Amino acid sequence: MASLADQVQQLLQGLAGADLVEITLLSLAVSGLATAISLLIGVPIGTWLALSRFRSRGLAITVVNTGMALPPVVVGLAVAFALWRSGPLGDLSLMYTPSAMVVAEVIIATPVILGLTVAALGQLDPRLRLQIMGLGASRWQTVWWLWREARLPLLAALMAGFGSVISEVGAAMMVGGNILHQTRVLTTAIVLDVSRGDFGQAVALGVVLLTLAFLVNGVLTWAQQRRPRH
Repeated sequence: MASLADQVQQLLQGLAGADLVEITLLSLAVSGLATAISLLIGVPIGTWLALSRFRSRGLAITVVNTGMALPPVVVGLAVAFALWRSGPLGDLSLMYTPSAMVVAEVIIATPVILGLTVAALGQLDPRLRLQIMGLGASRWQTVWWLWREARLPLLAALMAGFGSVISEVGAAMMVGGNILHQTRVLTTAIVLDVSRGDFGQAVALGVVLLTLAFLVNGVLTWAQQRRPRH
């Protein structure tokens, strides 16, 4: 009797001749783009929240922390309502497209990156900011050096944001529709195979998904652990 590893290898060989590469690349493209956009949104806003002092700051951080636990299926439902033909953004015709999936995943990943950015910068010694400014640094130079000091937890925030969307299935299914050659990604393909009772192929796709996540996070971990040049 063939071992489980041999069965998975045979299934992967069969998938490779079909749509495995296309599904994997789309998964990486959608999640990668969503993570990049979330990074561009979350880090600046998180930096502002961490360094600013205003009356409702605590409430704002509470809202951000709550957003870190947003159920993906609820995000998918909200995005679907907005992008449906009768919705406020229905004229954009984004429903059941990779763009809709990116929008949903940005909403999921942004609070994660934003909240971890606030935590990363908040743990720095407040005197460090004063010292940098005292040396004549401008506001943007100060922020840049604070980012450098907090680069390890900021990279952890990036990994957490990517992890929250590469494994996401509820929102992707609702706004993408799991359409072959259009919006089918690894997670939605796994759900489809399980619903068909094709557990062997679902396991094979799961191995591909875990491998993809491992490789991406391995690169980010290498960047996080690499010692900066002095």
